[in-house]
Amino acid sequence: MTETTAQPAQAAAGDFGQALSALLRRYLEGARDVVDDVPGGPRGFQVLSVSSEGACSNQATIAQRLGIDRTVMTYLVDDLERAGLVERRPDPADRRARQVVLTSRGETVLAQSQERLGEVERAVLGGLPEDDAETFRTLLGRAVVDAPADHGTCDGADLPTC
Repeated sequence: MTETTAQPAQAAAGDFGQALSALLRRYLEGARDVVDDVPGGPRGFQVLSVSSEGACSNQATIAQRLGIDRTVMTYLVDDLERAGLVERRPDPADRRARQVVLTSRGETVLAQSQERLGEVERAVLGGLPEDDAETFRTLLGRAVVDAPADHGTCDGADLPTC
């Protein structure tokens, strides 16, 4: 690294927001390539990911959790369904609601995408020794666990079921 390129890197390291922004940009650049083939791109991947968790399978609650407009969510799930990645099922807890359930193809696409995202993550954190990268992941998880959520959770307490 030359002295001129080291200075901006050092400045970013001293500024928390700038450092987070630089790290996020690097991650997003690689992540976009990974999820481009998923209908809806990053949003489609997020729907697959949340659906796989099982705790938030209702279409409306997934939309709220991800901060996606309900109408947009409908079109997004339509695209995922046409691609054979998800299917809608009646929600046994509320017959008016629809669950979004991964198909076996959806599970495969999600697993492949997650594996490739892991490669992106390793590349982004590649400047750190593996122990430090693992510590960073742990600390990041702890830092956000108590952060106020931008959107609802899927415990059902604060979300509509329709």
